[in-house]
Amino acid sequence: MNNLKTRIALVDDHVLLRNGLAILIENFDGYTVQFQADNGKDFIEQLKKHAPPDIILLDITMPEMNGFETAGWIREHEPSIKILVLSMMDNDEVVIGMLKAGAKGYILKDSKPLVFKQALDNIRDTGFYMNELVSNKMLNFVSQDSNKAKELSAIAQLSPRELTFLQYACSEMTYKDIAVEMKVSPRTVDGYRDELLKKLNLQSRVGLVLFAIKHGLYKL
Repeated sequence: MNNLKTRIALVDDHVLLRNGLAILIENFDGYTVQFQADNGKDFIEQLKKHAPPDIILLDITMPEMNGFETAGWIREHEPSIKILVLSMMDNDEVVIGMLKAGAKGYILKDSKPLVFKQALDNIRDTGFYMNELVSNKMLNFVSQDSNKAKELSAIAQLSPRELTFLQYACSEMTYKDIAVEMKVSPRTVDGYRDELLKKLNLQSRVGLVLFAIKHGLYKL
């Protein structure tokens, strides 16, 4: 019966990929795609029309509201939804950051269908999916040299909004433009900047950009 199936929401701004995943999931026994969304903001709007899904397949790099922000919102407002990250990004900082934000599993977009199915099954049945990627990233995290460990720890403490600001800061947008895009006041944006500089022990916007590129938080 359809109402006994595990309900999945797909949140990714790549429509062709999303539609392909939807077809794949509908062919998995015991699963159904409840709805799709282009980004976190669209996901929240969809929740006004649908019951919360059991599992959300969440991309990271999306316009308007990215994966970090969306995971933070889910953790605060819909904590029963289990998050499985599906991304092309595999660097330590991003994987650890998403797990810190509440993700229960993390797989790459080039994973084979059987791996994808196993991830869904594990999250449905046990609440999390621990694969080699996540295990290695966690091992790297605890075994890094002290300076690297401090940087990773600092990144893990950044809020979803601070991470979003950091990505915008890497663009050519002015702080005023960023405030408009994030729908906050210029003073709030100044607060994000100052807090990031303090947390990351940096001195300028250039330092923020170089830090983001170095740690894979922004792709050129």
